[in-house]
Amino acid sequence: MSFRVVRSSKFRHVYGTALKREQCYDNIRVSKSSWDSTFCTVNPKFLAIIVESAGGGAFIVLPHKQAGRIAADHPLVGGHKGPVLDIAFCPHNDNVIASGSEDCVVKVWHIPDGGLIKTLTEPIVDLLYHQRRVGLVLWHPTALNVLLTAGSDNQVVIWNVGTGEALVHIDSHPDIVYSACFNWDGSKLLTTCKDKKIRIINPRTGEIESDAICHEGSKATRAIFLRHGLVFTTGFSKMSERQYSLRTPDALSEPIVMVELDTSNGVMFPMYDADTNLIYLCGKGDSVIRYFEITPEPPFVHYINTFQTPDPQRGIGMMPKRGCDVSSCEISRFYRLTNSGLCQVITMTVPRKSELFQEDLYPDTIGDSSAVTADEWMEGKDVDPTLISLKDGYKPPEAKKSITVNKRRNVLDRASAKGSKEASGGGGGGSEISDKTLQDFADEIRKLKAMIVKHENRIRALEADVALSKANADEDGPGGDGLNVVPPMASDEV
Repeated sequence: MSFRVVRSSKFRHVYGTALKREQCYDNIRVSKSSWDSTFCTVNPKFLAIIVESAGGGAFIVLPHKQAGRIAADHPLVGGHKGPVLDIAFCPHNDNVIASGSEDCVVKVWHIPDGGLIKTLTEPIVDLLYHQRRVGLVLWHPTALNVLLTAGSDNQVVIWNVGTGEALVHIDSHPDIVYSACFNWDGSKLLTTCKDKKIRIINPRTGEIESDAICHEGSKATRAIFLRHGLVFTTGFSKMSERQYSLRTPDALSEPIVMVELDTSNGVMFPMYDADTNLIYLCGKGDSVIRYFEITPEPPFVHYINTFQTPDPQRGIGMMPKRGCDVSSCEISRFYRLTNSGLCQVITMTVPRKSELFQEDLYPDTIGDSSAVTADEWMEGKDVDPTLISLKDGYKPPEAKKSITVNKRRNVLDRASAKGSKEASGGGGGGSEISDKTLQDFADEIRKLKAMIVKHENRIRALEADVALSKANADEDGPGGDGLNVVPPMASDEV
């Protein structure tokens, strides 16, 4: 007599639902770049998508209420001179977004609360270090204003965006870095590289703590840290079959789990929900989203279900848990970019009959407050992320982050203060202006003064010529030819 034991889990019945077309975002010219990026990032305020643009690189930022057909002339964020390759919203300030581009520059932008009313070309700060295109930007999970960037020059740089300074240079990779991920408290850094190796690095010193061959295939791999320290990877076998694996940091070369999925050639992006221990695998060019639950008992990675769609995806973004609708038991929300210009919204829900808050589905989740400053983190302080309860739903902070005064001016706080001041109509008091802006004003004034002096000299010379001609005409008297000859003035002397 045989019987099948059904594994007990509250996530065995997670269902995906695609919203109606009018609730999605249509007419978006998604980037045609072949770079392996998700092309999309999202937070409770905005949705940002890398788009095609002439004469440089740009991305569009949309408030969530602006669903439906997007106008072709909608304002963009467009200050890059080359195509944008990766974008990421700051986890501690929903109005701040970073972008990396083929022009080798990383830019950090401030998006006003209501969205853009005109094309934004002036970033808060430019981060200049990379010699080749920047294909990866990643914010630190707990430290304020700490940003990681990686370029095709094989360099990884960690910045203090608040001051525009590079804190750490990591030169440990012999080839292009495919992906990077911080662990739960941001004390370790996990990277995958074109040399097929996975590395765990101390992000403050750049020292490699352990490394191993990840997947045998030559195509791009991805790796993420799970909440309790395990490492989950996706990649390809020698036969170009797509795989995923689960490993412990102490034995990276010996996977606990290694599973072959299929023979598709699209890179798989693992999207991780730390609250539920669910991993969603979204392949580029796939028309499905597979999801798995990670548990402490074998086989550790449990397949749950597959969400099927009719068209393939070019990119995908995942909403942070604080942006999900707890009243409908929504545990995840995805934004799929398709080839037809549609950004499709998909909600993942656990059906429950009760309308009360489901505490087992929504443990305290990561909030939008930083746990440490950049300086404290660099000094060695490791703190878990600041958690918030979703019992009454997520309420964004009413007040803007206040200005912090220190020896090095914080450009992010200054821009936030400036934006809130302009939005409120100004008011008394002076605004803080950078030294570079003052220098630019001084240079313009100097040029104007020089131009005025030049024109004054020309006017004096012309007046002297006119007076001399008039005097000559008077000397000729009535018997003269009676002509007052005035030299013609060039058009630029008027």
